[in-house]
Amino acid sequence: MQSDTDGVNVKRILVLNGPNLNLLGTREPEIYGRITLDDINETLRVRAHEAGVDTIDFLQSNFEGALVEAIQNARGRYDFILLNAGALTHYSIALRDAIAAVPVPVIELHLSNIHRREEFRRTSIIAPVVMGQICGFGVDSYIAALDIAIRRIQKDTK
Repeated sequence: MQSDTDGVNVKRILVLNGPNLNLLGTREPEIYGRITLDDINETLRVRAHEAGVDTIDFLQSNFEGALVEAIQNARGRYDFILLNAGALTHYSIALRDAIAAVPVPVIELHLSNIHRREEFRRTSIIAPVVMGQICGFGVDSYIAALDIAIRRIQKDTK
């Protein structure tokens, strides 16, 4: 939790989305639905504002290194990271190591239930270094992750 110069607690959340999530709405709608990433971001922006979050920033990248750098740069700038790493969930040791190295809590989330999908999607190598995982609830996975982050931030300020 950061404080501004008046000692008021500042709540900052970073939402990171990995490869192919920019295609939401058109990519496999039978699995991911028709909602777009912009729709999800706007839903989170409104909910965060209503809950008194000072800053909620969004980054989607198809490049592993951009997500690694965003996690590294989150130190001291954000109180929480919400991460849908997409396919990187299953094989990115670099992403896993970045999460482990930075003292910002991360909630892993997925639109679909990765444990009910293809065998290769059932293993998350980032799961051991994140606070927790939410999957299978579509856009509600994002909302649940945001609500948990907000509650944790509020709990830490009491």
